[in-house]
Amino acid sequence: MLNRVILIGRLTRDPELRYTPNGTATASFNLAVDRPFGDKETDFIPIVTWRQTAEACANYLRKGRLAAVEGRIQVRNYENNEGNRVYVTEVIADNVRFLERGEQQGGNRNDSDPFNDNGKPIDISDDDLPF
Repeated sequence: MLNRVILIGRLTRDPELRYTPNGTATASFNLAVDRPFGDKETDFIPIVTWRQTAEACANYLRKGRLAAVEGRIQVRNYENNEGNRVYVTEVIADNVRFLERGEQQGGNRNDSDPFNDNGKPIDISDDDLPF
């Protein structure tokens, strides 16, 4: 049996970071993922992360950012205040990749990338190439 999912989408809100009573970090957010076929439809998928991944998501991801999530689907249920059984389907992420760079604090982000030349061709001789 296999329960594995990989998603790429944009965050619909900033991650919400919380801590369990024993101090374990958990973060949750929704990922907007377009369906690849038919009419353009989008699914809004709840994502839950734990520990260091949760703290990294809370620190570096923001609403609108593109992210890749790898994890497993989990279905849980609980009884709400009215006594009704509520079922929740979510992705428990064990790997989150940040696919866009965030704005760097206190500086021009182009200064940190030695290969960014504002779209101009890079001057490299054939002798410098390893192939």
